[in-house]
Amino acid sequence: MTVILVFLGVVLAGFWLAVGYVLAAIVMFILIITIPFGVEAMKLAAYALWPFGRHIERRPDAGAGSFIGNVLWFLLAGWWLALMYVVTGVLLAITIIGIPLAIGNFKQIPMALAPFGREIVHNDETLHRGPEPQPY
Repeated sequence: MTVILVFLGVVLAGFWLAVGYVLAAIVMFILIITIPFGVEAMKLAAYALWPFGRHIERRPDAGAGSFIGNVLWFLLAGWWLALMYVVTGVLLAITIIGIPLAIGNFKQIPMALAPFGREIVHNDETLHRGPEPQPY
């Protein structure tokens, strides 16, 4: 059953969202000054294609550059990307079989709003938070 859900998620939403992100990233790579935004768009494309088994965590080393990047991203692309995820999530949630896929779409909204300073990690991993405790 899981394989069927993953396949439906990729076909109904993930593939098309990923294609959109990749096309946007190509444009951003061409416009040299927007390369950091292209990198984030590629990261979002991979997450849109396969959101299952991964989650988003804030990077502890994110600073002012991430904040400025997020403000620009939100103003130029983030709000309509989040709206796209809400619309596709609601449409997927109409059917019973689409509810897990809708949850996957809703899970991607924070990353679509502000991708800088966040990292996509597998569910069994966490980002390194601070120094390792030293044994006495």
